[in-house]
Amino acid sequence: MLANIPATQTVIEISKPGTPEVLVPATRPVPEPKAGEVLIRIAAGGVNRADCLQRMGRYPMPPGAPDIPGLECSGTVVKCGEGVTQWKDGDQVCALMIGDGYGEYAAVPAVQCLPVPPGVSLIDAGGLPETFCTVWTNVFERMHLQPGETVLVQGGSSGIGVTAIQLAKAWGCKVLVTAGSDAKCAACREFGADVAINYRTQDFVTVGKEFTGGRGVDAILDMVGGDYIPREIELLAHEGRLCFVALMRGNKVEADFGAIQRKHLTVTGSTLRSRSVAQKAAIITALREKVWPMWAQGKLRPFTFRQFPLRKAAAAHALMESSEHIGKILLVP
Repeated sequence: MLANIPATQTVIEISKPGTPEVLVPATRPVPEPKAGEVLIRIAAGGVNRADCLQRMGRYPMPPGAPDIPGLECSGTVVKCGEGVTQWKDGDQVCALMIGDGYGEYAAVPAVQCLPVPPGVSLIDAGGLPETFCTVWTNVFERMHLQPGETVLVQGGSSGIGVTAIQLAKAWGCKVLVTAGSDAKCAACREFGADVAINYRTQDFVTVGKEFTGGRGVDAILDMVGGDYIPREIELLAHEGRLCFVALMRGNKVEADFGAIQRKHLTVTGSTLRSRSVAQKAAIITALREKVWPMWAQGKLRPFTFRQFPLRKAAAAHALMESSEHIGKILLVP
């Protein structure tokens, strides 16, 4: 395999902050894996909202992050750095990345790789790591979702939303979601949601209280923020938890903190990209032990909406920003 590794590769650069058209193909060297890293020949890379924010110059980049976007990929290990023992040349993996997913090759910490799940194609696996890591750490590690509880997922038809639906149902929870059309609501129900709320025609607080007999929901995974926040506080049950993974409608709002105190609520949030390799490795380990066996049990399925050639990254971003997709958008070298 080593003889087949080229000196250069095609990547997608952000030529300047702006609209999707600023994404342009360029030539870069193929990286050499450092100690503890593997070099992956990329089969597919996932497109995420954070990539769009990075392209627009609105994403606070963590120290050491490369300028090439792309937070996840799947592919074949073609070279192992010093000290890597858990992977070998030829292994098919999917990986969580700090960047460089929009290319043909990437060097990734070996501890941030997972095996491609049984029954999942190598290409579809490119859309798994970012969403599964995000949902696991926020829903199960930060909000401690328990079997029998009720969770509301805002943006249920997104990659994170579809992942959260499947994992929460696998945990024996009741799942409510919001989505922006009847078609998206139907797709969410197909993936297992008990109730799908069209936020353009329904009020999620009213529906949530009706579903729970006035008690409220135990947990809310939110990527909207803004004016949703006071309504989410209203909907949460006693000892409820609210966790933010994005704030698409704004990060400043007036809210009743007295309700947080009276109802014993927990309000939290996190980011994934800025975490250390050791922290990401711990999430990957938990996924491999507690979630990855569910693929073989038939409890999970991939959710690729559309694939684009790598050079069509601008079109992939345009689709992402239209919010017309259900599930993941992939770039395929």
